Amino acid sequence: MARRWLLPVATLGLAFGSFLMAAGTASASTAAHHPAIHSTTVRAYKPGGVMIRPGGVARVIGHGGRNATATSTNWSGYAVTGANGAFHSVSASWTQPTATCTTRRAQYASFWVGLDGYNSNSVEQTGTDSDCSGRTPQYYGWYEMFPAFPVNFSNTVRPGDSMSASVTFSGTSTFTLVLHDATQGWTQTITKNQTGLARSSAEVITEAPSSNSGVLPLADFNTINYSTSSANGTSLGSQSPIAITMVNNSGTAKDSTSSISSGGAFSNTWIRSS
Repeated sequence: MARRWLLPVATLGLAFGSFLMAAGTASASTAAHHPAIHSTTVRAYKPGGVMIRPGGVARVIGHGGRNATATSTNWSGYAVTGANGAFHSVSASWTQPTATCTTRRAQYASFWVGLDGYNSNSVEQTGTDSDCSGRTPQYYGWYEMFPAFPVNFSNTVRPGDSMSASVTFSGTSTFTLVLHDATQGWTQTITKNQTGLARSSAEVITEAPSSNSGVLPLADFNTINYSTSSANGTSLGSQSPIAITMVNNSGTAKDSTSSISSGGAFSNTWIRSS
């Protein structure tokens, strides 16, 4: 998830609280739109931004297959790819990870489901964050129709919450994005109309967000467990998905991606912030 910040990284923590206070609670009409950084060198600058290869390549062309793998400086998890229009839905469930915040440096980790972004310049997604505003953990949900501005929800999210999310395309232009917290008892359902989007990939992603200075430090989320994941109503594990590992520009792993089960279960485990 590349990030939404308009402020320098050093001031992100101060801005964070006001962002959450402004966020809405019921729908897109009551959620807050937040400005994002538009960078000329890093395309992925908001949650759910496109996948970035080591070296700053923002667009990835590739196809799945048995044991297919890829590396990215901002994504880890699993993706399936196909021709334009190949995917109409994606969904997953996970347990909200705890952010371990031990330094004064702001750090970020996002967990989401989405269509597009692996080999296209748009992403339609929704998910949650476990961030560090200095030594203070921050948890929240959001949705985004990248490259449009992201929208945060004000609903309570806590570590250990049972989360589920889906993005569904229907008709000629309608996307329905649903984020559900079974533990806290809330659901956000967003309907957006947009034409011309590729729908050429579906993914379940752990992400290090980005700003205009590049990919931001990855918050220590320990391990996130995705208990289910599917695309077009079929488990990702049965579709020869691409396993994505997050690395820095030197190729050193920032987290690990486990194997995926036939039912679509897998995990990502934090290794380092950058």
